[in-house]
Amino acid sequence: MRVTESRGMHTRLVPLLTAIVSLTLTMVDARAQTPRAGSSQAYPVKPIRIIVGLAAGGVADVTARTVGQKLSEQLGQPVVVENRTGAGTSLAIERVAASAADGYTLLLMGSSSTVQSAVRRKLPFDVERDFAPISLLTNAPYMIVVHPSMPANSVKDLIALAHAQPGKLNFGSNGMGSLSFLAGTLFNLMAKTSIVEVPYKGGTENVIAAASGQVTFSFTGVPTALPLVNAAKLKALAVTSSQRVKFVPDVPTVAESGLPGYAIVPWYGLAAPANVSKDVVALLNAQVDKAMNTPEMKASLAPKGMEVQTSSPQQFAAHIRSEIEKNAQLFKAAGVKPE
Repeated sequence: MRVTESRGMHTRLVPLLTAIVSLTLTMVDARAQTPRAGSSQAYPVKPIRIIVGLAAGGVADVTARTVGQKLSEQLGQPVVVENRTGAGTSLAIERVAASAADGYTLLLMGSSSTVQSAVRRKLPFDVERDFAPISLLTNAPYMIVVHPSMPANSVKDLIALAHAQPGKLNFGSNGMGSLSFLAGTLFNLMAKTSIVEVPYKGGTENVIAAASGQVTFSFTGVPTALPLVNAAKLKALAVTSSQRVKFVPDVPTVAESGLPGYAIVPWYGLAAPANVSKDVVALLNAQVDKAMNTPEMKASLAPKGMEVQTSSPQQFAAHIRSEIEKNAQLFKAAGVKPE
C-alpha cells in the first residue's frame, strides 16, 4: 500500500474510532448513573410501610398517617401505615427491628420505646442498637380527662380524692411500658398517691374507658380526647406539658393546677432498622424535614394539640439516649421493678 493511501485510510478511521470511543464512554457513564436495585439512588422503588405500635385514631396513628401522606406525595411511592398493637408497643418495635434494613419498613417510634428497657427484663430488641434514627416528627402533651360525673374539677381535687380513697382510684394507660404508664407513675410519685393503672391497647380504647366511667381518669392525647370533651362526654382537668396548649388555652397544666413541677410530653419520630444505608437515612431525613416544616403542616397539626419537632438523625439518637436514662431513674425512684 502506498503511503498516501495509508494516510487517507488513517484520516477516515480517526473520526470513526473517536465516535466509537465516545459512544462507549457515554454508555459506561450512563450505567454508572443508573440506579441499581437496592441502592440508595434507586430508593424508593416500591411501597414503604410505617409500623405503629398503638391503635388507629390516637396521636401516634395521626402522626404516622400525616407524615406518610406527605412522604408518598414527595417520593412518588405509596406509604402504608400498619397498626400492630400490644405489649406497650413492644410488638411493633420487635417487628421493625427484625425487618430487612432496606428502608421499606419503618417504625413510628414514640416515647414509650424508651420506657420498655426500664420495665422489662428481657426484650428481643435494643432501641439504641437495633435502630437507625431518622428524625423526630412531633410532640403532643397528654390531657387528663375524667367522666363528667366525677366530683373533681381540677388536679388538686383529683389528688384529694386519691388521698381520701387510697388504692380505690385508677387511671387508663396504653399498657405497661407505655408513656401514659410512665405519666401515671410520675403522678403517683409526685402526688404521693396510689392510683392503680388499667392498661388498654391504645389511646382510643383508653379515652373510651374514661368516657364510659370504666376508669377514674385517663392520660390521653389531646386530639383523641378533644371531640369527647367538646361533646361534654368528658371533662378536661389539665394538660401534661409545662405550658398550656395554644388551641385549648383554658385548660391549665398539671403543674399549675395542683402538682408543681410535673411535665410529661409524648414525642414521636421515624426510625429504620439498624444498618440501613446512610444515604437512605439522609434522604428520608431531608424528605421529613421538607414535609413537616411548612406553615400549612404546622397549622393543620396545631388544632390537634400537636407541634412539629424535626431533628437530624444525630440529634434524635442523643434524644433517645437521654430519655432512656431519665426514664430508668424515674422508675427506680418510684420503686417500679422490671418484669
